[in-house]
Amino acid sequence: MTLEICVYLAGEVHSPWRDEIASAAEKAGLPVEFCAPVTDHPASDGAGDHLGPEESQFWRDHKSAKVNAIRTRTMIERADVVVVRFGEKYRQWNAAFDAGIASALGKPIVVMHPPEHTHALKEVDGAALAVCETPQQVVEILRYVTTQV
Repeated sequence: MTLEICVYLAGEVHSPWRDEIASAAEKAGLPVEFCAPVTDHPASDGAGDHLGPEESQFWRDHKSAKVNAIRTRTMIERADVVVVRFGEKYRQWNAAFDAGIASALGKPIVVMHPPEHTHALKEVDGAALAVCETPQQVVEILRYVTTQV
């Protein structure tokens, strides 16, 4: 018997970690559906542009952040598990925010980041049910969750 789950993949957009997890899960035959935020920077930055032009970059960002939040909140609410990846190069405030939303909703959180971020992410790690470093470790967690029923 297996358990089908939906996994939201939050976090950094500068590496192929989402594809690595999805590919490995598919190869392993895991019953997992993945969803994620928009990872195309121009599309995400312009998510609110259809609501009308803005003279100020602040207000353009403000509108786009709200439109993006509709997608993010909806997907996190529907997810059974939330994986949050913090990359090595950029500060991912959005990833920390997504982890906070997931925590507030009582969603199981798996955090993935390099060891040198442990101190900076101690609060996020504290809210997580698992902390790992690689996509393969995430897949092994998903294997356990979906097949040890």
